[in-house]
Amino acid sequence: MNNIHRYWLILVIVVYGYGFELGKYGNFAFERVHKNVYVMHGPVTEPNKENEGFMNNPAIIEGKHGLIVVDPGGNYRVGKKVLAEIINVSQKPIMAIFNTHKHGDHWFANKAMVEAYPHAVIYADEHMIEEAKAGEAEKWYRILDRMTGNLEGTKAFAYPTKALKMGDRIEIDGEMFVVRHPKAAHTDTDLLIEHVNSGTLFLGDNVMVGRFGAFDASSSILGNKELLEEIMQEKEMAYYIPGHGISGERGRVVEPYLTYLRTITEEMKRAYVDEVEPYEVIDRVKSRLKVYENWDGIGHTLGRHLDKVYAEIEEQDDAS
Repeated sequence: MNNIHRYWLILVIVVYGYGFELGKYGNFAFERVHKNVYVMHGPVTEPNKENEGFMNNPAIIEGKHGLIVVDPGGNYRVGKKVLAEIINVSQKPIMAIFNTHKHGDHWFANKAMVEAYPHAVIYADEHMIEEAKAGEAEKWYRILDRMTGNLEGTKAFAYPTKALKMGDRIEIDGEMFVVRHPKAAHTDTDLLIEHVNSGTLFLGDNVMVGRFGAFDASSSILGNKELLEEIMQEKEMAYYIPGHGISGERGRVVEPYLTYLRTITEEMKRAYVDEVEPYEVIDRVKSRLKVYENWDGIGHTLGRHLDKVYAEIEEQDDAS
């Protein structure tokens, strides 16, 4: 580490202190969750002014000589606070960053990382890089700025610099990673990242625990469900890290979200056959989803999810 970078890191610690404080949400720090893997579990809520736009799960993998970061966060200011917490874990340099998909709440903090470590390589799905530069970044900037008011310094965007595709294997500082790209699940730009050394799978927003998010036009609820069914049928890995919510073993992390997707798909297939609209059966659906009634966002996302999966079922039928 040269003197300039050392000075910058000391400045980060002095300015931002030790401990990422978010008012009513409490304090956030990285915890070692499995072998050389650390995660900072963000608040299980939508981006807002109180959480400053921080609500994902930044992670670090510590190699022999450096660090690999996964999804550093949703804006420049959050990125600096996340970086201060990374330094509390290790002062090894950040060598690489993975971005799991195009939504800015996961990757806008890239800028803070590369400002401190300009030689860090940022990896993402090849389509994510294209779409981010084609307007997705600006779209998410507007969304997050409106919701959080905390986007100062986030531009110019630190876009990913290395494109990945299905099945690519990357070795970084002795740590091996294998990536998977589903055609369309949470988005059409998702990367699932397997850290081979520790047996950890980074799921991105293809899995959430304790909250629900939106499915945009590039998403597929049916594709997301099929992806998770494949994961449940595979040999179990040691540890699973969702895009939002607490990490853990497969049954506790993947299965609840898959059960939700299966339930709404079953109900919308039934509604489609019965020729009734999603809103006409929403009470019946809610009665099957009582276990999720405390998950953040269900009140305003359930109806949208039902509409989307219904449309996907209809589209499949029309194509058959």
